[in-house]
Amino acid sequence: MALTHFDAQGDAHMVDVSDKPSTARIAIAQGHVRMAPATYDIISEGRARKGDVLGVARLAGIMGAKKTPDLIPLCHPLPVTKVSVDLTLDPDLPGVQIQATVKTSGQTGVEMEALTAVSTAALTVYDMAKAVDKAMEIGGLRVVLKDGGKSGRYEAS
Repeated sequence: MALTHFDAQGDAHMVDVSDKPSTARIAIAQGHVRMAPATYDIISEGRARKGDVLGVARLAGIMGAKKTPDLIPLCHPLPVTKVSVDLTLDPDLPGVQIQATVKTSGQTGVEMEALTAVSTAALTVYDMAKAVDKAMEIGGLRVVLKDGGKSGRYEAS
């Protein structure tokens, strides 16, 4: 299978999706922010000096999904019809689990929008808590579900 973002000369280009039918598309991505137990306590108890860490990160993730074609050079601008970003405190990590779901009806998928939503939310958690924990770790970023279009359904194992 060839990479689709390169032409016959090996130059990067935007894939032509004009002949593809519009179909319902969905993508779900996930990731996490691991932190020190004391940082986890500050966030879970609502004591962060910058405010509601999870609420702000949720909004940042939604905004990130909508800005994806401005950030990723070869992404198509899509009519995103739904973005949800769920942030869950996980004491076993310790940290925050993040999951984003993005939907559209279009000619190409929304995996990049879902990944960007999770990334933006994770970066916002880091930004809001970095004053107390510069060693936080962002990880686990991946697509866990994608459906719609010619390639059909993908679910991570």
